[in-house]
Amino acid sequence: MLNRVPKNLSPELIKTLMEMGHGDEILLADANYPAVSNNKKIIRADGLMIPELLDSILKLMPLDSYSDYQAIFMQVVPGDQNVPNGAPPIWEKYRDSIGKSFKNYTVKQIERSAFYEYSHQCFAIVQTGEKALYGNLILRKGVVM
Repeated sequence: MLNRVPKNLSPELIKTLMEMGHGDEILLADANYPAVSNNKKIIRADGLMIPELLDSILKLMPLDSYSDYQAIFMQVVPGDQNVPNGAPPIWEKYRDSIGKSFKNYTVKQIERSAFYEYSHQCFAIVQTGEKALYGNLILRKGVVM
């Protein structure tokens, strides 16, 4: 046991965050994401929702201030009738969480098929129980000061 480590972060996830270097990326994947077929390193977090997990990760891991982006969303498929106004509500929760820790940040978007391909190069994928549409979020690790 350690003090001040959020209890929803598993030892495996903390170890992974510690092993990541500057510029490495980790995908917080929703429950529908095909994690196993897109990366070799999968961390199971089935009972956790991404907003709470994100808040806990950001207490320990800085985002990359040297990059032109700090996070990535999976772009909404054009014409998707399940997403009102073209922006999934979960994205606002992610922006709020990131904004609490990092005032100046940029989120880029990657087209759905390209996002799947991109996830092959992530350091790891955390498979969560998140059910929100387009709930996938990639974080780019920054420099620990």
